Amino acid sequence: MNGFSAALRYCFLGFGLLLLLTTAAPAQRGLTNGPTTLLTSDSVRLYVQVAGRGVPCVYVHGGPGAGSYSFEKLGGSRLEDKLRMVYYDQRGSGRSASSPRQDYSMARMVEDLEELRQHLGLEKWVVLAHSFGGTIATAYATAHPQRVQALVFTNVVLNPPASLESMLQYGASLLPAAAQPNSSLPLPQRFGMVMGALQQQKLAWQLQFSADSLANRASRVARAVPSNSDFGQQVFSGKLPDYGQDFGPATARLTMPVLNIVGQDDRTTGTTPGTFKFPKQQTVTLPGKHNSFLEQPVAFRQAVVSFVQKLPR
Repeated sequence: MNGFSAALRYCFLGFGLLLLLTTAAPAQRGLTNGPTTLLTSDSVRLYVQVAGRGVPCVYVHGGPGAGSYSFEKLGGSRLEDKLRMVYYDQRGSGRSASSPRQDYSMARMVEDLEELRQHLGLEKWVVLAHSFGGTIATAYATAHPQRVQALVFTNVVLNPPASLESMLQYGASLLPAAAQPNSSLPLPQRFGMVMGALQQQKLAWQLQFSADSLANRASRVARAVPSNSDFGQQVFSGKLPDYGQDFGPATARLTMPVLNIVGQDDRTTGTTPGTFKFPKQQTVTLPGKHNSFLEQPVAFRQAVVSFVQKLPR
């Protein structure tokens, strides 16, 4: 796992970068706009920001450890006239505190999400996830299906090893033959060599963005706030093997409505629209790569809002 995790650092550090349907007013008493803090049951302070109006929505960011700020500014803000967005930074990520006990297990991440729902006084919510956040969202929906009104997945990774292999193959194809690594080398070593060569030739942005201007914009936004990298470092260290598993098979057991937004040329996820087996799945394919909310903002908003508005109330 250690070798794989070292390569995974390159794969996921750039990943960054909905919703309670209720008619009962008491269910939203704890949901007011503005920044707040959730103190978890094991005394970790999580940064939370609530914005917008309408159907409540929680965003599960990728990374691991990327934080929610980039999506809030580049994608979520476009939804806030219809949705009450709940942005939170996972423990050891973004603007949230680290765990003193170094508890970053998947079970603990799921518990944090459930404690946030309770803290906000929500009966149910829809969960919107991007990239690596899909693993946490899937685990949460599996553990608490009665609390998830619907799932909205955008460019999600549910099988990190497959994602790594996909990025390696695509990254190598962007390089001249002389710069491509020997196929007999271990996968993590080959991936590191490809990433180094792409960065040296200023081609790394092509892995996840359809234009370098979009990559630069995303990078500027991500640098605008402090970022805690503790969770990401723990995943990359190889101490958390549950994040290296394939969460795809679990999708067949999740019966809530699902919107799956995919990039037509997304080489990061390591999946196809047919990979996920949600019984009630709607797939929308958009032009572009790994950040559909940034690359196709109008179509992304339309897909999400239309899906949410059609959910039973």
